[in-house]
Amino acid sequence: MTARPDAPHVLIYEPRTEGHHLVWLRYFMEDLLGAGVRLTLALDRRPAAWERIQAHLQTMLAEVMTLPIFESDGAPIARGHLASLAACQRRAKADSVFLPSLDEIASACFRRAALGWLPEAALKGRLGGVYFRPRMLLPARSPNQLLKRAGFRRMLRQRWFRQILFCDEYLCAAAQGRHPDAPLFFLPDPFPDHFAGPRTDARRALRLPDDKTIFLFYGGPYRRKGLPLAVEAMLGLPLDCCALLLCVGEQPQDEVLSRKLASLSERGLAHCLGWRVDNEEEKTAFAACDFVLLPYLQHFGSSAVLARAAGAGRIAIVSDEGLIGRRVRDHGLGMLFASGDADALRECLRRAFQLSASERAAFAPALARYASTCTRERFREALLRSFSGQLTGPDETFCRPREGAR
Repeated sequence: MTARPDAPHVLIYEPRTEGHHLVWLRYFMEDLLGAGVRLTLALDRRPAAWERIQAHLQTMLAEVMTLPIFESDGAPIARGHLASLAACQRRAKADSVFLPSLDEIASACFRRAALGWLPEAALKGRLGGVYFRPRMLLPARSPNQLLKRAGFRRMLRQRWFRQILFCDEYLCAAAQGRHPDAPLFFLPDPFPDHFAGPRTDARRALRLPDDKTIFLFYGGPYRRKGLPLAVEAMLGLPLDCCALLLCVGEQPQDEVLSRKLASLSERGLAHCLGWRVDNEEEKTAFAACDFVLLPYLQHFGSSAVLARAAGAGRIAIVSDEGLIGRRVRDHGLGMLFASGDADALRECLRRAFQLSASERAAFAPALARYASTCTRERFREALLRSFSGQLTGPDETFCRPREGAR
């Protein structure tokens, strides 16, 4: 369905294609197009990135206009994302400019604003986006954080933003308390619709044993995600252990870690799906496991993996730090261990595979309650609420999803 020419017009500026970026871009497109909004997307049109974008968005691209963030020779159309954003807005002339990751411009923007150097006037009152890592709102008092905090306050006072969405409910509530008149909103980290699936069928599809307790590690080969810690913990388990580490995602380039994973596989303690899985493979992996590992190291902010664990009804085993540690503790989503401690994680694994069926089932109500707060529908409601009262069409139906919208 094509939006009316007089519909509210939003420019979405997304320079990235890795990780969650294309998944969330699709969510934003589905929800805003479903609300009757006219969209222009500023994207990386260079061949490799454009191929990934086309594969992920497919026919949805026919419903929007697109602008390049980079020239054909690979050079950016302007120096820095803030300047590129302004250049794209000059071309699009949109009512609102939305960044799926406000972090692309936040640090530089707030530092400059603190010194009185504000963005182009054409962006004033139009800026919005999702702020994933607003570290400067924490109590830390380093000169850099204090400078960014001052710029943030100045831009709020001068009403540069349409909306800022946080994925941390605790931090969002604190910011709303300090700035009650500012357009600050909470956006839940969602899991896909119809995500839960039968364990037996999933294990059969992945050729996994029925008689083992499976611990899923899902994500890229980044050290901060804690895969080395998970491997060390598994290596210390006894040879006759009935546990299995299921690694899903691109494999590490670290030769030492690769050898250790291979050693686990030879012992029947690991199985790897070493590629970026599609939506169906992702769902199958979560359905096949018993527990989901999040052994993150100094992780700041939310986690799509924790939302998916709850959506699949799977118990989480999580580093006791930051937002995800607090969520697990407050909502009863699983087990916590001392961050960065392989021995503590190993002990957690031992306790996990010794849990009886009734003890595992006791986690189900808490997981279901938490999952109900981070569905796609709750994400959609929060996103459209952040636009409500700011962008309205002629019949003021901006925030009502069109009939049949997913």
